[in-house]
Amino acid sequence: MMQVSAIGTTSARSLDTPSSEVDEPRPVFVTTHWSVVLSARQKDSPHSAAALETLCRTYWYPLYAYVRRQGRPPLDAQDLTQGFFARLLQKDYLQAAAREKGKFRTFLLVTFKRFLANEWDREHAQKRGGFAPVVSFDEELAESRFAAEPSHNLPPDVLFDRQWAMTLLERTMAQLQAEYLGSGRAKLFEYLQSCLAREESALPYAEIATRLKLTEPAVKMAVHRLRTRYREILRAEIAHTVCCPEEVEEEIRLLFSAFGP
Repeated sequence: MMQVSAIGTTSARSLDTPSSEVDEPRPVFVTTHWSVVLSARQKDSPHSAAALETLCRTYWYPLYAYVRRQGRPPLDAQDLTQGFFARLLQKDYLQAAAREKGKFRTFLLVTFKRFLANEWDREHAQKRGGFAPVVSFDEELAESRFAAEPSHNLPPDVLFDRQWAMTLLERTMAQLQAEYLGSGRAKLFEYLQSCLAREESALPYAEIATRLKLTEPAVKMAVHRLRTRYREILRAEIAHTVCCPEEVEEEIRLLFSAFGP
């Protein structure tokens, strides 16, 4: 599977190709997890609770990295993240969700900052590790991932946006790989994945064609379909975290600007 670092170099621009080169994308925006949360804030709504829990379980790491970048040690960062999710899922934080906080990314970070400023001292009166885990995550994996972050000079807010984008890319690639493996195209994916972001290490199309016993035009078409499907999945992932279709393109531009020029 393509390494995250390779995917992370993909910019919003590299995800786009001239309209003459691609098919019209299939519609990907349906009622999203976050729009369900915003429209169903009642405590007795299982749809709201389930959607929010899914989003939190998916996007916990950017918050963990945000705390670590502020200089908190790993154990404190773990407690802070778990304590925040416990409060978020148990209390009425959804009532603070407003239209200007329509992106789940924005809502989560604004609410987290408020928690850090107002709630940590009282909550941390408990012994360390006193928070019952609410969102399952691998603490060792989180710390090794944070240590591997190439730039340790990023402001916490920029790191949060970058890690949010990286999580989206990871989920997109994982789903794409699963689709190819599930349809018996594992070998094809193995050879084509490096072509997705036009990596320098990617094999020439002619060599891929020889290894797969295909024609070079067939390989080019397969790469085109891989990139098209990648864009569709990525847009769908982003759609889960915004409120309306009009916000998807803006979110793509904003998130990938976190990787720099």
